[in-house]
Amino acid sequence: MREACARPIAAPVIVLSLGLVAPAQSNRTSTVVQKNALSAVRHDLDGVWAIKVATTTPRTAFECCLVDPRLRPPMTAWGQARFDAAVPSSRSPGPEGNRVIPGKENDPALSCFPDGIPKILTSPEPFEIISVPGRVLMFFEKDHGWRQIWTDGRKLPEDPPELRFDGYSVGRWEGDTFVVESSGFNDKLWLDYYGDPHSEAMRLTERYQRVNQDTLSIAVTIDDPKAYTKPWIGKPIHFSLRPRVEIGEWYCTVEDENRFNEKIRFPTFVPDGNKK
Repeated sequence: MREACARPIAAPVIVLSLGLVAPAQSNRTSTVVQKNALSAVRHDLDGVWAIKVATTTPRTAFECCLVDPRLRPPMTAWGQARFDAAVPSSRSPGPEGNRVIPGKENDPALSCFPDGIPKILTSPEPFEIISVPGRVLMFFEKDHGWRQIWTDGRKLPEDPPELRFDGYSVGRWEGDTFVVESSGFNDKLWLDYYGDPHSEAMRLTERYQRVNQDTLSIAVTIDDPKAYTKPWIGKPIHFSLRPRVEIGEWYCTVEDENRFNEKIRFPTFVPDGNKK
């Protein structure tokens, strides 16, 4: 009789115990899944990205600049000479004041040169990141340009076989940060729209972090002993995922550049240098 009475009592106890344990296990499993999903997202940079819209005029507040001129270290004599010879097309004043001389602008991009890295990253046009075995590819809508970042473990060449507009790049993951190191740049382009120069000795470090599903952070450090007296450390800038955007075709051609000059650029100034 004692055994017969014990059985119906034990069954509810077991059910009650299982009822208490199951939700705890479920919560732990859910937390692990969420953490794994977040880690996977952070190690996936693929997608179309565009710089987040600034709250004020970007080239006045430098909200868009990966290399903020306000953080620029002192230049060398070589760097200062190159900077003094640069005449940007932006009319917004910077740390040195308004450097525009109407009709004298000489941004290399006005002659259909590519913007280069890191300048093109701050362009309002989107870019796309695609990961393939051994490489990460970046495609830019502006100038229809592209670059490749080697991720197969190779090192930067000590003596690059040729100097390039975008340099030679290798990348690796350090935790949740994708670190890209580049060298082998020519000295024909500007670092930004303000006219800051770089030399062939520049070594560029980019740090990419996917903050969340829709936000990418990029920060750059420039080490160029020929142009600057110490490394230039940029602030992180955020970019937004554009899942429904496709990279368009935008080539710079002489005809388009001349048309822009005749209809937009030159008519905005009168002979005395004042904006209409």
